[in-house]
Amino acid sequence: MAVNSSEVFRSLGVNPYRPWPARITSITKLTEKEKLFEIRLIDEEVRNAFTFESGQFVELSIFGVGEAPISISSAPSKQGFIELCVRETGTVTGALHKKQCGDIVGLRGPFGRGFPFDDMKGHDILLVAGGLGIAPLKSLINHIHDERHEFGKVTILLGARTPNEILFRRQFDMWKHREDFNLYMTVDHADETWDGDEGLVTQLFDRIEVNPDNTYGAICGPPIMYKFVFQEMRKKDLDVEKIFVSLERKMKCGMGLCGHCGVGHQYACIDGPVFSYWEAMNLQEAM
Repeated sequence: MAVNSSEVFRSLGVNPYRPWPARITSITKLTEKEKLFEIRLIDEEVRNAFTFESGQFVELSIFGVGEAPISISSAPSKQGFIELCVRETGTVTGALHKKQCGDIVGLRGPFGRGFPFDDMKGHDILLVAGGLGIAPLKSLINHIHDERHEFGKVTILLGARTPNEILFRRQFDMWKHREDFNLYMTVDHADETWDGDEGLVTQLFDRIEVNPDNTYGAICGPPIMYKFVFQEMRKKDLDVEKIFVSLERKMKCGMGLCGHCGVGHQYACIDGPVFSYWEAMNLQEAM
């Protein structure tokens, strides 16, 4: 059951369109384009009421500028703050990138439907991320890490255009040596610093073994990669109802009222952004 932000707002007796003030408590530069922001809600009552699922998003406000939908990168098990991995691409994200620790921003949310974490328990997990798609999947990966005993084999396939564009590279470099996670990374274009695989993320499927009867899959990345990653998962005989994708659209209100994020006959902000692949295949213009 997805965490419904409107219920949180109603329980606190506040306007669901009004952002909660939050303080930036940490900023980490990940690449030339992306930064990781740790943000803490200021009001204690609001902070204690705020819960979310991996795969959900918030609307981040820069007062006087606007707001933008951002996926949550931290695990739900980490209380008191959230992490947002933000690429500088427009007015709002550009204004956020100019902020410093201690500055105040606004948050609304959480919104949408996340990954079926409880259903995934007791199963093997296959996660495939491309580029910025690792940001929402990082929340799921860390949540699995925090409850590692609840899961079987965990395999992560990660692709990026170049070594310099790999997000959270320091963390994943450490995870490559863990025995309880199987991590494979590749880049489209290698340089002299790269000693790993070169090529599309789909080629990594040749290196893994999957038990199709006991595996959940999740895909997040550029929409163009979904079709080809899905084909590789089907070659491994994964059930289409156990493969989940995150369909990002231009979410605006977060509550299915403005119509900006229509995907076929559904709205990404309330019916998604996480859909099973079976659902996604039946949405007009979704894939």
